[in-house]
Amino acid sequence: MDWQKEDLKYVWHPCSQMKDYETLPPIVIERGKGINLYDINGKCYKDVISSWWCNLLGHSNERINNAIKKQLDALEHVIFANFTHKPAINLCQKLMEVIPKGLCKFNFADNGSSAIEMSLKMSFQYHYQTGNPQKKRFMALADAYHGETLGALAVGGVDLYSELYKPLLLDVIRIEGLDCFRCPWGKCRDNCKCECFCRAEEAFKKYGDETAAIIVEPLLQGSAGMKIYPPLYLKKLRELCNKYNVHLIADEIATGYGRTGKMFAFDHAEVSPDIMCLSKGLTGGYMPMAIAITTQKIYDAFYDDYLKGKAFMHSHTYSGNPLACSAAIEVLNILKDENIIEKANEKALYFNKIIKEKFLQLDFVGEVRSIGLINAIELVKDKNTKEALDYKKRTGYQIYKKALQNGVLLRPLGDVIYFNPPLVIEKSDMDFVTDVALKCTKEILNI
Repeated sequence: MDWQKEDLKYVWHPCSQMKDYETLPPIVIERGKGINLYDINGKCYKDVISSWWCNLLGHSNERINNAIKKQLDALEHVIFANFTHKPAINLCQKLMEVIPKGLCKFNFADNGSSAIEMSLKMSFQYHYQTGNPQKKRFMALADAYHGETLGALAVGGVDLYSELYKPLLLDVIRIEGLDCFRCPWGKCRDNCKCECFCRAEEAFKKYGDETAAIIVEPLLQGSAGMKIYPPLYLKKLRELCNKYNVHLIADEIATGYGRTGKMFAFDHAEVSPDIMCLSKGLTGGYMPMAIAITTQKIYDAFYDDYLKGKAFMHSHTYSGNPLACSAAIEVLNILKDENIIEKANEKALYFNKIIKEKFLQLDFVGEVRSIGLINAIELVKDKNTKEALDYKKRTGYQIYKKALQNGVLLRPLGDVIYFNPPLVIEKSDMDFVTDVALKCTKEILNI
């Protein structure tokens, strides 16, 4: 059977212009192991983007496999309203050991965007039920990405995803000023005082009384091009939210579970959000699941007699799925038993070192930025002025296609090449994928 032909006959792939598939048909993957994916012809691809940032501990991890198989023989799913099960309870117990202080109530969903929707609704309803019905707007950062359902899309700020749908979206208050590579103040993210925070202060002064919550991707704005900003910004934001009675929502869907070098990105700032959204690495990239975790204070605002109408009437058919919970429990066990994050931080030093050595010498590389094992290489037309490449040439996409031919899955964000591998990547793989990325970049840019 011609599997590629059959795929194109039926499947509409996500985040894709399907016409591109005329020249680059879908690659049919048959199996995976570690950071390796193997297609039906046996060709190997190094998955250094963790299959959209969710694969945490490598493909076909034996411990996670066995945890799911064991659970499958006992219970595959059960309604999560008025019913529960041991995996969900055990998962919450284990998460309590690692989440930021003050978070303690877990509301389950089945994907990251849904967790964002839950957090927005939760914040609005809290304020409504505690005497502040005027708090019905939301703040978000420029260039943010929080998912692609309408509420999540509204608080996002990447036009590629949201521009067309703006007539349908909430009127969100947007805070500018977190592009550290092109800092308007000419500062460096490693030692600045977050001068850009003045824009958040201005927004809160003007709109704080009508704002329910501000949502942020802590430290790392992924879809914007792996933009990294200082922990100090989160500390200042926590203080500002306290002052104006505004909830601080942490979108840790992409940044959680060791991606930034700590269990959660908020750990770098040593402050806690009011609501934290988890997904992706939560189940090691195995099962669709997400959680919106909040505080006792927020939970208590919903707790009352049924006829008072204060319950949080939000549900998902697969909330608290036992298979996903079992995978998530085993992920936490592996992280602890095998010191995964500590080992990843050691390897991260080597990864960043070789990337800088190989790429900073190129005239088309404006910056190499890193946090944890994540490394991003921003390609520019002019290194001195930081002028961007002509987006119409799709340079990043051309590098992506060339890298696939050489056995590496990169999938750049525009003209930002990045590596966001499973935490178990080895140094030999780091050498290989960076060599391929460098070779392909030079070929496409005619260097």
